[in-house]
Formats: sequence, structure tokens, C-alpha cells
Amino acid sequence: MAFHQTDLFATPAPAGLTAAEAFLSPAEEQTVIATIEAADLTPFRFQQWLGKRLTASYGWHYDFERGSFTPVAPIPDVLLPIRARAAAFAGLAPDALVQGLLIRYDPGAGIGWHRDRPMFEHVVGLSLGAPATMRFRLRDGERGGRATYRREAQPLAPRSIYHLSGEARWAWEHSIAPIEATRWSLTFRSLSERGRMEARGGGV
Repeated sequence: MAFHQTDLFATPAPAGLTAAEAFLSPAEEQTVIATIEAADLTPFRFQQWLGKRLTASYGWHYDFERGSFTPVAPIPDVLLPIRARAAAFAGLAPDALVQGLLIRYDPGAGIGWHRDRPMFEHVVGLSLGAPATMRFRLRDGERGGRATYRREAQPLAPRSIYHLSGEARWAWEHSIAPIEATRWSLTFRSLSERGRMEARGGGV
């Protein structure tokens, strides 16, 4: 299936970020949304904080309350062809993407500034439903006792894909502002060297 890779940055993008529009067909988008809706979604928890977005993990799960990293049920078969295409987009073997994360963002839900957990390496995400914007920031100094940042933004059109590696993955933080519509996402991740060590050692 053909898709359209775009350069959507007004200023140079973080190195290691690639994106493309129309990665999924409308029918595939509906299949993935139905898969997310059928999953056992639970509110995202970080320590004592309960997030508005609902999530389900496959392959591997990181528990932010316990700080644990454990294997869970495998990625559903219906998502494996999409995983294979997402891996090809990122230049990876399909089985390198060992984790699948399903998220539903209800109206008003977003995700704050963060980097993905260090046990993961490549991050390949698909955005479904309402359009959104992924924001990036890189600390570049301090002024008046407060950190200053270089900032970039990547539009996420419905059915689009993005890949974070290198500097975009490890140096830049990213976030998605709340929007007043429902949005879904499917994210695949590979394990970093640390993650492979954790997986072999059976714990964090």
C-alpha cells in the first residue's frame, strides 16, 4: 500500500524523526480502532496519579506504580500485518517490535512531556481518529533561573505514522496537548540493550 511521506516542519526536525501520512487505509483504521475498543483498557497510572487516557499493553508492560517491567499477552494477530509494515517503515524486522501499546484519548485527554522508558529503543506510532500535534522540546539553556527549550511540532493526521530513533528518541521530550475529540493510537516499540538485559534478567 502506498503512503505519502512528508516534511511537515517549518524548521529542521529533530534528527531521528520520520513521519508519513495515509499509512493506513480508512478500513484499516477502523479495524485498529475496533481492536482498541475491544481491548481491556485501563486508565494510565503514574504513582498516585490517574490519567485520563485508557491503555492496554501487549508483549511487554511497564508498570509506573511498581517500576516493574514484565512480559504480558502477545500482540494480537489482527495487528501483526500492520506491525510488519510499521517495522518496514522504520527499517526494522517485524519481530524487533516486541511491544504494542493501545491508547484511547477521550476528549480532554493528552500526554505530558516525557521520554519513553529506557528499556525501549525504537518507537513507531500510528495516530487514528481526530488529528493532533506532537510537540517536541530540547533543553538548550537557562534564563532567569528557568530552563529554556528549543521547540518543534509534528502534525499527526489521522492514519499517519511516525518513527522516533536516535536524537529524537533519546534527547528530545515529546507531548500531545489535549484535544476536544476522541483519538486513538497504536504504538510499537523495540527493546533497547537495557531492555534486553532486563528481559533476560527477569526484573528491573
